[in-house]
Amino acid sequence: MSSDATTTRRGRPPQTREQAEEVKARIVLATAEVFTRNGSRGLSVAQIIEQAGLARPTFYRYFGNAAEPLHVLLAASNECLVGGIRAALTGTDKPVELGIRLIDAYLGWARGHGAMLRPLFAELHDPASPVSAYRERALDDIRATVRETFAELGRPVPSPLDLDAALHVCEYVVYRISAGAAPGAEPDAATVDAARLTMIRVLLTTLGTRADIEYALDIPNLFPEAPRSPEAG
Repeated sequence: MSSDATTTRRGRPPQTREQAEEVKARIVLATAEVFTRNGSRGLSVAQIIEQAGLARPTFYRYFGNAAEPLHVLLAASNECLVGGIRAALTGTDKPVELGIRLIDAYLGWARGHGAMLRPLFAELHDPASPVSAYRERALDDIRATVRETFAELGRPVPSPLDLDAALHVCEYVVYRISAGAAPGAEPDAATVDAARLTMIRVLLTTLGTRADIEYALDIPNLFPEAPRSPEAG
């Protein structure tokens, strides 16, 4: 028997690209589970491979350390958020609808993360966490997308302060409703609906024009009715 044949028989069976991608996805999914429980500081190769049910050499065939699959996870999260908002801001030239679509894209991104939102939001403003750097990249991309959309529609481009105020309110509201949900559970529909209205009102008053606000006043249930005076009754 030739030495080549012996090597082939004793070596590992060849792995298809699909199989390799499946293992990588399994590692990234396990990383998400560990990150959800422990945050980025509690992430380790030992915990990831235990969660994934894989051997250590298998992990190192694809990633050099525990931070690498976390970066894959955070990059995918960013793409989901930025891509969703970019898609939401196309296909309509109605300003109020644009704002509502942006908010719905943000809420859709949040629903796709479930319990992982807790450690994400906990580390947003921690300069030592990789989450913070990815947040800044996402915000930069979203700012650019909003400015480009407004310019294309011939609308006044929001000032940096107004745009950041609107985006930070969206971020904060999503954090509030996710933090208020039971661990591992999604916020209830009524809470999400109320949060959505809050976000719409804030975006209208920070990014909208007088005409936008006058138009929005006719949208049912967007703004609460003024209390009726005793004389009116």
